[in-house]
Amino acid sequence: MNKFPMKILKYTFFLMAILLAIITEINPAQAQHTFTLSDSTFLLDNKPFQIVSGEIHYPRVPREAWRHRMKMARAMGLNTIGTYVFWNLHEPEKNKFDFGGNNDIAEFVKIAKEEGLWVILRPSPYVCAEWEFGGYPYWLQNEKGLIVRSKESQYLKEYQTYIKALGKELAPLQISNGGNILMIQVENEYGSYSNDKEYLAINQKLFREAGFNGLLYTCDPESDLEKGYLPGLLPAINGQDNPEIVKRKIRTLNGGKGPFFIAEWYPAWFDWWGAPHHTVPAEQYTGKLDSVLKAGISINMYMFHGGSTRDFMNGANAKDTTPYEPQTSSYDYDAPLDEAGNATDKFMKFRAVIQRHLPVGQVLPEVPANKPSMVIPAIRLQAAIKLADLLTTPVHSLKPMTFEDLNQAYGFVWYRTQLEGGKTGILKIKGLRDYAVIMINGKRAGILDRRNAQDSLSLKLAPGKVVLDILVENLGRVNYGPNLLKNKKGITGDVTFAGTELQDWDMFKFPFKEVKSLKFKPGYHADHTPVIRKGTFMLDKVADTYLDMRNWGKGMVWVNGKNLGKYWEIGPQQTLYLPVEWLKKGENEIIVLELYKPEQQSLTGLDKPILNQLHLR
Repeated sequence: MNKFPMKILKYTFFLMAILLAIITEINPAQAQHTFTLSDSTFLLDNKPFQIVSGEIHYPRVPREAWRHRMKMARAMGLNTIGTYVFWNLHEPEKNKFDFGGNNDIAEFVKIAKEEGLWVILRPSPYVCAEWEFGGYPYWLQNEKGLIVRSKESQYLKEYQTYIKALGKELAPLQISNGGNILMIQVENEYGSYSNDKEYLAINQKLFREAGFNGLLYTCDPESDLEKGYLPGLLPAINGQDNPEIVKRKIRTLNGGKGPFFIAEWYPAWFDWWGAPHHTVPAEQYTGKLDSVLKAGISINMYMFHGGSTRDFMNGANAKDTTPYEPQTSSYDYDAPLDEAGNATDKFMKFRAVIQRHLPVGQVLPEVPANKPSMVIPAIRLQAAIKLADLLTTPVHSLKPMTFEDLNQAYGFVWYRTQLEGGKTGILKIKGLRDYAVIMINGKRAGILDRRNAQDSLSLKLAPGKVVLDILVENLGRVNYGPNLLKNKKGITGDVTFAGTELQDWDMFKFPFKEVKSLKFKPGYHADHTPVIRKGTFMLDKVADTYLDMRNWGKGMVWVNGKNLGKYWEIGPQQTLYLPVEWLKKGENEIIVLELYKPEQQSLTGLDKPILNQLHLR
């Protein structure tokens, strides 16, 4: 046998082995790995591994920008990304699943792997997250007797259908299958809601049956840790960063052992309409971050990058003792990475802390430069259409119907009835959810706002037949607490005028899933009722920009068919972030739905956001 070719072959194999080792060292998530627990730390390939994770939610970032945000995460020193999975995105209607476009969670995980990042998956299926209905699809409320977060049979049946569909997408991407998903969260802060261990065990069983065979964990705030913990799963703590307390609390539940994981570490907070913008200086957290990392505790930063809550997907807080508080479309969160994905002062200071605790020999990538931004030219929106002109075939009912009764998830419902005029009295809407524009004979008569506990309006009616129109907006279903079970929208009770119940209602649905088919007219004359306006603007270059909505009242904006979210003059958010990925050279189209300033026709841009101006009505 010729020995020379054999030497070449051996040499070739040797070179290939070296090349494979280099590739693995550069991007560890590309190789086959194991992930297990020791008494005090996580073990990656049987070696101690400290998770330094940051939360990013795939629907809050344009799909085209996912990779950029991952690169920014690596540059700050993160080795892992955490993300919730949103049931109402993936099953918007019963048995109709969507894992495409910005909902392609599997692609999000794969990009993280390509960028050398592990993933912590949080399907839950309840997510909170300042997200509509805490992530639950609206149609669950149409299943008679269904109770979310419970052992009720219909809920468990729908939950099982969803989690199995999710398992087909994501179970193959677990570390045990060669992927980069390290851990999967069961439920979400359940101890703050209830303490049914049997229900938690059912969650675990459903996850296993769906193919999630990796490490499962629960997470809860310190005060509720024991109630939300399921024996046999890893307990993680939220909102506590004193190393001694973290270790003591977890050891108490986990048989005196670790590992120790802060599943939500908060460097700032979210915003809601009509309240000040929340900011926290980095200096208040750098020392805490340093002490946690020095103690060997793993961490998931909530949020590393918030992004934007577009369409109608913002949630709300509402407790029996506090007012209804719908959240803003900006989910900037004062996070290390701002709404547009740029590094902040907090990013740089957190990076410096993380750098001190890197494994020996590891060097962080350079921080990418901030993306350019621009001021778009002033826009005239001269074409328009009155919302009243879009009323087509109604649904008729003796009493007002809710959004859920009408099988409508989000948006607006226009309610219409007639009554005899010639009298003065109080119009009262029992159970208004959440915001109403009241019109009498085609003219605006007033506004009611659930935030301010407004459900009544004094009216003086002219003689004769009077047409009463009520346009009701769903401002966001409650995403936290016991009021998850009280989340129907629209007019949920009786409507009375001068003490008499009004009946015989026509309901017109405005879900605004898209606006491309609308037919606009030039030269519209404002009549103080809701309007949709359209304009175009030309660009010879594209970059991130911000729409200045300070002169407008309340509504939504679409650019090139993309819903940018909600604006409201009360603030604190006064701009809408328009990402470069959704602009194009040449002509761009903008559509604005305006509820109470229909005379407004011009819109300007800024090169930076305004998130901190209140103008309360």
